[in-house]
This record gives sequence, C-alpha cells and structure tokens, in this order.
Amino acid sequence: MTEWKFHRKSFEYDRVAPQVLTYSAWTGHREFAYDLVSFAKPQLIVELGTHWGASFFSFCEAVRDNDLPAKCYAVDTWVGDSHSGAYNEDVYQEVGQIAASLYPNVATLLQSTFDDALQHFEDGSIHLLHIDGFHEYEAVHHDYHTWLPKLADNGIVLFHDISVRLHGFGVWQLWDELIAQHPSFQFDHSSGLGVLFPKGDATYSEIHPLISHQLQQMYAHPNQ
Repeated sequence: MTEWKFHRKSFEYDRVAPQVLTYSAWTGHREFAYDLVSFAKPQLIVELGTHWGASFFSFCEAVRDNDLPAKCYAVDTWVGDSHSGAYNEDVYQEVGQIAASLYPNVATLLQSTFDDALQHFEDGSIHLLHIDGFHEYEAVHHDYHTWLPKLADNGIVLFHDISVRLHGFGVWQLWDELIAQHPSFQFDHSSGLGVLFPKGDATYSEIHPLISHQLQQMYAHPNQ
C-alpha cells in the first residue's frame, strides 16, 4: 500500500503570485490537496470554480512535483457571482499567466460555464473533481449531478464551503444528503471541505485507515 506523506509545503505560486491567497478562502486546505494528489495519483483533475486559483494551483503543483502523468483543468467563467463578487478579465489573464509559467504541461483553463464544459470530458474519465462554484443549494446540486457521470470508478469529489450557513450558501445541505449515502470525511476549518467517494470505496478504504486519526491534527488550521 502506498504511504501517505504529510508535507509542510512551501508553494511556488505563493512566491510569484501572492495575490492568489489574498482573495482565497482555501488557504487551510492546500496541504491536504497537495498530499491527496500525491497519494491518489489521479490522471485527470477537474475543478469547477477557480477564481484566483489557490486550490487549482495546489493540485497542479502536486502533479508537477511528483512527475505524475496527469492533467488539471480549471473551469470558470471568471466573471464572478453574487457570492464571490464580480471581477473583470484581468483575473482570468493573471491566472492564465501563472498556470503557463509554473505548470505549462499540467494546467489548462476552460473559460466556460460548467454546463458547456461537460462536452470536453468523457463519461468515467475524471479521477478528482473539485466543486466550488455558485454555492446555493440548487446550483451545487445541479453541478454535482450533471458532472457525476464524468467521474471515474473510485473517483473523489471535493466540496468547498460545507461549513458555511450564511448568505444563501447551501453546500452544507447537499453535503448532509450525500454523506448519508456514500463514504466520506470532512474538515470544518477554512469554510469546510468535504471529501466524497460516490463511485466505490476502494480509494476511501486505502486513505482513511492511514490518516483518519491524524486528519484534524495535521490539516485543521482553525485560524486559516
């Protein structure tokens, strides 16, 4: 069995693009994301909702550092919404420049709605799917169920903001429904991160015994 390694990672994008973290609520999950990709070695990673790219670049850096034969796709319109706020084309351009500079053979940006991007991926092809789009219940419910056919057997789905219950956020509601049906674990810091295994528990069965007793100790940073 592959050994799970806990990294205290200094991310390269912090050095070249400090603005990424300035606008991110994902700060406290970056090391877990890096370690998850390093362990699970997904061949295709797709993120729905990227903004400045803190989560996306963490996935990309793990792929690059481990020399994995994997591709990472960021899907976003880069125009914002009522939860993230509106922003202009400059964000998309800067994210693209960071991706091209640091992860040229790994990262691909798709400036698209989530629904329109479905056509770019075959059913059963995605090994790690991160859903972090519009956070109302109806929206995240739609995103999950429309993208679920694209997930590979034993694939992993990440949900950000499962701990937020203000301002119309409804990810927590969908999360509560899904964990009654599928293996999962979660973090409550940094707005919450849910880790779901909806298409088989082989990967869950590998991961959870290795780190379950250390998850919160190693990755939960309540001040982030």
